[in-house]
Amino acid sequence: MLGAGMIGASFRTVPPPRPPQPLAQAGPADPTTAGIPGSGYGTGTVTADQTPAGDGATDPANPDVAPAGLPRSTPTTISIPKIGVQAEIMSLGTNPDGTVQVPPLDQAMKAGWYSPGASPGEPGNAVIVGHVDSAKIGPAVFFNLGALQRGDTISIAREDGSTATFTVNEVKSYPKTAFPTDLVYGPSDQPGLRVVTCGGTFDQSAGSYVDNVIAFASMTP
Repeated sequence: MLGAGMIGASFRTVPPPRPPQPLAQAGPADPTTAGIPGSGYGTGTVTADQTPAGDGATDPANPDVAPAGLPRSTPTTISIPKIGVQAEIMSLGTNPDGTVQVPPLDQAMKAGWYSPGASPGEPGNAVIVGHVDSAKIGPAVFFNLGALQRGDTISIAREDGSTATFTVNEVKSYPKTAFPTDLVYGPSDQPGLRVVTCGGTFDQSAGSYVDNVIAFASMTP
């Protein structure tokens, strides 16, 4: 989906500083899985995720206390105290080729909300994307996303004046060829959040990173 390669560093002459990497690394892509256009946060075609059952990424922080969802409302800002993020959120859709739009590189310190999906706080998985860096400004809005750990908090202010707060369940790195489409965009009856950026090694010839870093979070009761 997403074009995480997004993260643009296509005109570099030297490799950029490597962003922090999450503790969990997903396995390689299964060559038998079919590509799913418009569902991966990286350049090119992506494949369905092969995360085994029992992966904690989709487990709520406290499964005994399931929070009620909020009405739909456009997110305006995202705050992640652990990594010093306080950023505006723009609404994004899809490109003509079905890939998910990303913030323009000249606004790499802003995050983007995938508006065809759930809004943060609604039942379902809300998806927020952002650049890890850019050739012009260096580290961007989600450069340190991989440093998040289970229990860290993410707060999203909404247009209706409310704030949806989420607790991180897990942060994982996936090869762009094995983007976990179902875990990120799949249906859910609970309010969840997925924050997506690029990570891993920077491929100088391709002008992009080889992995996607994803923070999985559940709405705090």
